[in-house]
Amino acid sequence: MPIDITMPALSPTMEEGKLAKWHVKEGDSVSSGDVIAEIETDKATMEVEAVDEGKIGKILVEEGTDNVKVNAVIAVLLQEGEDASAIGSAAPAPKAEAPKPEAAKAEEPKAVAAAAPAPAAKAEAPKPAPAPAKSEGGRVFASPLAKRLAKEAGIDVAAISGTGPKGRVIKADVEAAKSGKAPLKATASAPAASGGAAMAGGLSKAQVLAMYEEGTYELVPADGMRKTIAARLTESKQTVPHFYLTVDCKIDALLAAREQINATAPKNKDGKPEFKLSVNDFVMKAWAIALQRVPTANATWAGDSILYHKRSDVAVAVAIPGGLFTPVVKSCDTKTLREISEAVKDLATRARNKKLMPHEYQGGASAVSNLGMFGIKDFAAVINPPHGTILAVGVGEERVYPDKGEIKIGQFMTCTLSCDHRSVDGALGAEVLGVFKGLIENPVMMLA
Repeated sequence: MPIDITMPALSPTMEEGKLAKWHVKEGDSVSSGDVIAEIETDKATMEVEAVDEGKIGKILVEEGTDNVKVNAVIAVLLQEGEDASAIGSAAPAPKAEAPKPEAAKAEEPKAVAAAAPAPAAKAEAPKPAPAPAKSEGGRVFASPLAKRLAKEAGIDVAAISGTGPKGRVIKADVEAAKSGKAPLKATASAPAASGGAAMAGGLSKAQVLAMYEEGTYELVPADGMRKTIAARLTESKQTVPHFYLTVDCKIDALLAAREQINATAPKNKDGKPEFKLSVNDFVMKAWAIALQRVPTANATWAGDSILYHKRSDVAVAVAIPGGLFTPVVKSCDTKTLREISEAVKDLATRARNKKLMPHEYQGGASAVSNLGMFGIKDFAAVINPPHGTILAVGVGEERVYPDKGEIKIGQFMTCTLSCDHRSVDGALGAEVLGVFKGLIENPVMMLA
């Protein structure tokens, strides 16, 4: 029996991807472990290997196709002794649109390896999503999880089109409504047009375009990365109760220590220093140590529980054209400044080339976002769930300050900590930020 090759889930959060390139063509023989395709997500481009041997009987998704849903059939593999007649009339894999009713069988998306056995593809075209199913009393049929998610997002579950069995509203429907992929229906209890649009992610495309004269703008469709950033950070600001704490750190001692350490760097064969520490390397180290010294702040919210992390896995924001990545430096508190510097440079380089593996940009309890190199004095960063905090770092600059009745000049840097109030309260955030400030102003204490 032919084997369906499906779109793999390259990470727990992946829902769709781009089939960037095929390494095989119809009629090619493949063995287990052979690279058959390249899949591009919002974070990385990764190779997909075959897990069975056979012959490529039919390719259903052309290379370059965007928004291919996880688990969608992308090709059919023929086993020994089979020919093309065994395939039947396989339908092309659907793109990311309304979730299929089969999704109701499991509220969470499941990852499948390439060439994993699956039911044969059906020839029927995807049917439009049904309207919300209601009982005679007007109650909307929805899973408990979908009801809870809709309530948390401030969306009337009755306004959501259900795609589960008999129109049942499931998790995927709520997420589609939150991201704006599925429009909300008008209901007696739904918010007014402007309020409802805001709940679903802001004004619609049509509403925005109506405000501007045609020909005065260029309309560029958002790619997968920008869509993901928009959805995740909109969800973060809507569902995570942010609060902000700001301190000014005197960095004269840090700059002196950095200069002394960099002066000791050996030269390579080209006469260039083998390493060069940045201020951000000190920031990463100090923040990681602070999270260890105030362990209750090294936390993330998990629905009805709090995760207290044993390691200081700190993400660092890396800007790239069209978006950003947040690769994670694992056990950052145990690394030397030089190791942190090398790790950040390596992760940043591979992030810009979209060569990071999923485990390198997932996880962590906190993050550092430094815009000092752009001359930004201070700012408040948006928490990237499931992180419990994010530290925003501004530029180091000369400032006048009083010292025991005298007016002096020193180098200062403003840092703002964004906290998730569900896991980190005000006093706790102030405590961990105070420890960080002490380490930054006395960098020798990082070695204690």
